[in-house]
Amino acid sequence: MQSYVHHLLFGIYPYVALAIFFIGSLLRFETDQYGWRSKSSQFLRRRQLVWGSILFHLGILGLLAGHAVGLLTPIAIFDAIGIGHGFKQMTAIVAGGLFGTVCFVGLTMLLHRRLFDPRIRKTSSASDIAVLVILWTQLVLGMLTIPFSLAHPDGEEMVRFMSWAQGIVTFQSGAAAHIEGVPIVFLLHIFLGLTILVVFPFTRLVHVWSAPIGYVVRRYQVVRTRRRSEVDPADVLPPVYAARTIALPSPPPPVRRAA
Repeated sequence: MQSYVHHLLFGIYPYVALAIFFIGSLLRFETDQYGWRSKSSQFLRRRQLVWGSILFHLGILGLLAGHAVGLLTPIAIFDAIGIGHGFKQMTAIVAGGLFGTVCFVGLTMLLHRRLFDPRIRKTSSASDIAVLVILWTQLVLGMLTIPFSLAHPDGEEMVRFMSWAQGIVTFQSGAAAHIEGVPIVFLLHIFLGLTILVVFPFTRLVHVWSAPIGYVVRRYQVVRTRRRSEVDPADVLPPVYAARTIALPSPPPPVRRAA
């Protein structure tokens, strides 16, 4: 029974999550484009939002890139270029710990702002808060895996997760068997990560698909108006150093005396 549940959660559930992730995002785009946004609340506590958002996005992008490269790169490539499993795992621990800490600080700031500011809390939906809580929990679980990874410096534990991830994306049967017997914190981390893919199309997370990457390389835009601006001449003042004409009062008329 335990083996069947393990296969269901880590052998079948990943395909269900990926199907909902891609198909649900497409349907959401086709049917709810007005809701395809990040629902920013930048007018409230802007400074905390800016710092929290920068740290969160910097950390999460580093974590996603590290997971993609570390899990989906074929093991034969690492072996061919001479990167040992132990070195790869230690690199993943250091990089993951660094980006995870940055992401944790930023996400905690965003969650605190969302929960403890009365105005922001009042304008937040249940899904807005749930997304931040789920991401925060997933990040904590990921950080908790570091001590377990340090207990296996040979890197063989990392190879098991690579074999599972590559077995899923290449539709290999029995991929779930690669991660049987690993510590429960790893399984919870994987399960919650798959669950995030399930809820992705139904939350504000869909704005990830519309990341404004083009703004980084686009040319500057010069905007001019066709209508000549109407300026009141009285509003155009000369500079302070300009000479100004001082209007003096006119002298009184001469007084004529009677002869």
